[in-house]
Amino acid sequence: MTSLDARTVGGLLREYAQRTALRGGNPYRAKAYSRAADSLGALVVPLDAVIAEGRLTEIPGVGNAIADIVTKLHQTGTHPSLEKLRKEIPEGVLEMLAVPGLRPEKVLRLYKDLGIGSLAELEAAAKEDRIKKAKGLGAALQTKILQNLAIAKSEEGLHLHLAAALLAQAKDSIRKAHPELKRVTLAGDFRRGCELVRELTIVAEAPRGGKTSEPAQTDGLRIRLSDRKHFGAALLFATGSTTHIEQLREIASKKGMRLEADGLHKCRTLIAGDEADIYHALGLPFIDPELREGRNEVELALKGKLPKLVTDQDLRGNLHCHTDASDGTETLETMAKATRQRGFEYFGVADHSKSAHYAGGLSLEEIAQQHREADRLNKRFGKDFRILKGIESDILADGSLDYPDEALKQFDFVVASIHGRFKLDRKAQTQRLLRAISHPCTTIIGHMTGRQLQRRPGYEIDVEKVLRACAKHDVVVEINAHPWRLDLDWRWHQAALEFGCMLSINPDAHSIPELDHMHWGVQMARKGGVPADRILNAMTLPEITRYLRQKRRSLARAA
Repeated sequence: MTSLDARTVGGLLREYAQRTALRGGNPYRAKAYSRAADSLGALVVPLDAVIAEGRLTEIPGVGNAIADIVTKLHQTGTHPSLEKLRKEIPEGVLEMLAVPGLRPEKVLRLYKDLGIGSLAELEAAAKEDRIKKAKGLGAALQTKILQNLAIAKSEEGLHLHLAAALLAQAKDSIRKAHPELKRVTLAGDFRRGCELVRELTIVAEAPRGGKTSEPAQTDGLRIRLSDRKHFGAALLFATGSTTHIEQLREIASKKGMRLEADGLHKCRTLIAGDEADIYHALGLPFIDPELREGRNEVELALKGKLPKLVTDQDLRGNLHCHTDASDGTETLETMAKATRQRGFEYFGVADHSKSAHYAGGLSLEEIAQQHREADRLNKRFGKDFRILKGIESDILADGSLDYPDEALKQFDFVVASIHGRFKLDRKAQTQRLLRAISHPCTTIIGHMTGRQLQRRPGYEIDVEKVLRACAKHDVVVEINAHPWRLDLDWRWHQAALEFGCMLSINPDAHSIPELDHMHWGVQMARKGGVPADRILNAMTLPEITRYLRQKRRSLARAA
């Protein structure tokens, strides 16, 4: 038979991963197969060449054992272990694994106990109330399935950080396999900083008149080649969005020009083929890719009112980080040193409060112990770096904060967050947040809507009312940079700015690698049109200590 390409082999390997997960046993094996399948999907070199050269294990996530499986799939289109697994479970059952939060063991139970064998049958069973009546499944699971089926339909794509890893791999692969290509540039949803990336897109400059083979394309990866003269236009169109491009075309038409994928033309003459030159010729300043959603960016550009967007380099410290005192993996000292090594001026520890018993919330004695440790380390760090003493205080069901006021006054800052009772109705949940915001000790509202991308929707609140309250009480709105959260949604950032809110880009880090989540928060802030002067942790150490000290003085005066 004809050997299979990387895309097809990746699909078979993903099927292998799903069937392995349903079989049970070591969950890491199925995850390893899935990671390898993702890597194959981003492979731009012909798979048969990689195998012939013995370079399979150079692909991220592919070790010797998986390399053997890939080779067998490539050569024969199947694998003995895969065929064995296929006899156990019908193909339609695998569809149900796409529902967020529906674990393999529950999928297996739905199939074996209720005979549900596809996504369509699952939706029908949930709507007919058959799942809630089944022992070991129940009403809660049925509600979750209906809710998450809607998420699966509306929230498609790869998380931004996962797309970044695959695109970096693809870019590296292109450069190695096609050294003649220049300016290999990431485009599409990813370049626009979308929280979910539907298609991986790369644009590269090919030598004019030279011979180059087209890099391998897959269903999930699109590669566009252009010569030097038209590269900028190719990048513009490959970045999008469609609405933004249409708005540019309208301006071009009014000026007697024509904007096409190969550049800006007047009659038969190419006016501009470079991206920045195209904007200039249309009478516009360069519009940052993150803003190109066709909302109001072109109108702002025409008026000369585009914001200067925050950058990674603008951030001077991080807030809302966890240590092993609650549910983090590292000590306070280790996390602080890692933050300092990244060039920041301060580390804001904010471990969980006592009500978050599931996350090792801190008792009053443990808080005192952590503060003594912070004081000891701050003496060692000197004037150029400081640990800021914070807490992530649970917002209780009635809107009060965890700990008595006297305990809360000991902190440099308080992040107030909801971690439970998500199903309160819109009015009650909004009132709960409003009461927490009005508490004089609240500095920041953490992950305001509680959403987790492709896992659960946010709880129902009146976001506008909450933002207005934050502005009124001088409470900072968090842009939670964890790539599963990215909350507050960038679509609300302009409203927050208009109401007068400050924002804070917080990593919600539970480990050293998660300190680098800050970048994804910056991407969201840029997409929301946020400048650095409206970001709390873009303040220098002297500025933020002065800001927090003044807030505590206001609290003392009010008391």
